[in-house]
Amino acid sequence: MTKTVDIAEDAAPEVFGIHDGHLAIIEDMVGVDCRARGATLTLRGPGNRVAHALRVVSELEALAERGHAVSPDAVRHTISLVAAEDPASVADALGHEILSCRGKVIAPKTVGQRRYVDAIDENTIVFGLGPAGTGKTYLAMAKAVQALQAKEVSRIILTRPAVEAGEKLGFLPGTLNDKIDPYLRPLHDALRDMVDPETIPRLMDSGIIEVAPLAYMRGRTLNDAFVILDEAQNTTPAQMKMFLTRLGFGSTMVVTGDITQVDLPHGQLSGLRVARRILRDVEGIHIAELGSADVVRHHLVTRIINAYEEHDRLRAVGWEKEEEAEIPGSER
Repeated sequence: MTKTVDIAEDAAPEVFGIHDGHLAIIEDMVGVDCRARGATLTLRGPGNRVAHALRVVSELEALAERGHAVSPDAVRHTISLVAAEDPASVADALGHEILSCRGKVIAPKTVGQRRYVDAIDENTIVFGLGPAGTGKTYLAMAKAVQALQAKEVSRIILTRPAVEAGEKLGFLPGTLNDKIDPYLRPLHDALRDMVDPETIPRLMDSGIIEVAPLAYMRGRTLNDAFVILDEAQNTTPAQMKMFLTRLGFGSTMVVTGDITQVDLPHGQLSGLRVARRILRDVEGIHIAELGSADVVRHHLVTRIINAYEEHDRLRAVGWEKEEEAEIPGSER
């Protein structure tokens, strides 16, 4: 099948990419032949693939016409989402701007991320579950800063449990604050992307922004605040209950974590796993589950996540035991 489509002249450079680089990605991933002449694009290949490519091009054109730069990663995400036959518009998802800071626009980059952001607007407590790179913490922080700037809340509280992942806290050098700081550093780093770094010390000194370990939340009632609990898979059930019951009037809570990356001692239940099971049907609480399709890091990260998920699936049916039996000298 051969299809010819005219792209809006102002959008064509974004859709086609530098030296038609975006078209090369479409050719490679979709399996069609793309030829551009001026603002006219000709697609040639099997009918279903041409239809796939046409929707990808349509979504990219809509994105460009909204004034958003189309990156190679945006092209790859669009191709993947269209392949999943998601009825939602990719352009609607990618074109939803949350914040703009020093020329950097922060917005959802997948349909799943857009649904997660919408859930934060519509619920008091949202759980954002998913693997690394799905933007669950970064987008939650963007929504927190947006709420603060709109005066919907008077402060932002960022917290996470100080749980060791392969090294003991006590062996780290320095004071208690020095030992805790590495656990909170990712939150500081994300904050600097969204707020003028020169104003952060003033905001923290005044208590408008607070970054603290989870243990510091005990005994408090958090009113008029946007509260984010990061790395929640490393809470115990008691800690999770303690945190959730800190909720005060006028506050929003977002709990993020990856239930496949628990660093608690062997045999210790994850508070995030327990909360997901107990609170799934509670009104006012939404559980957003992001997956490999929502990963916005290097595209190889998606492949790594998928490979590990397949490994876990095979392990559940005894594949690992059979494999080790075939390897001389292997040990569990």
